[in-house]
Amino acid sequence: MIDQSTDFGARVARHLRDDVVVWLTTVTPAGGPLPAPVWFVWDGAESVRVHSLDGARVRNLEANPRVSLNFAGDGRGGDIVVLSGRAAVDRTAPAADRDEPYLEKYASHIARIGQTPETFARQYSVPLRISFTRLRGH
Repeated sequence: MIDQSTDFGARVARHLRDDVVVWLTTVTPAGGPLPAPVWFVWDGAESVRVHSLDGARVRNLEANPRVSLNFAGDGRGGDIVVLSGRAAVDRTAPAADRDEPYLEKYASHIARIGQTPETFARQYSVPLRISFTRLRGH
């Protein structure tokens, strides 16, 4: 799905590899969108992992697994990347404090918000896997 040999595919990969935040949109029981900024780690292929609070986001995706991921763009209508996908609780994923790629990317951010990896893992206790189904943008 992500052809890194193209300019667009290379930009998508850069966002997935380097961006700190992506907007994850789930669908509420009433059918409305519910966007939220989340931290994520890309598997290098067709999915990302998110460590989530156990709340509305998890309930929403358990009822309707269709989600979208949107990057911020350049603020002028360019560099737009939208990934659609299906989300599920990933019961095989390690907790956030044992997720090496996640900690490598976010350890300084976890400390910046006054938490340790252990306190963060207790709060953001639900690992999610979002598998990409569609890519669009410009």
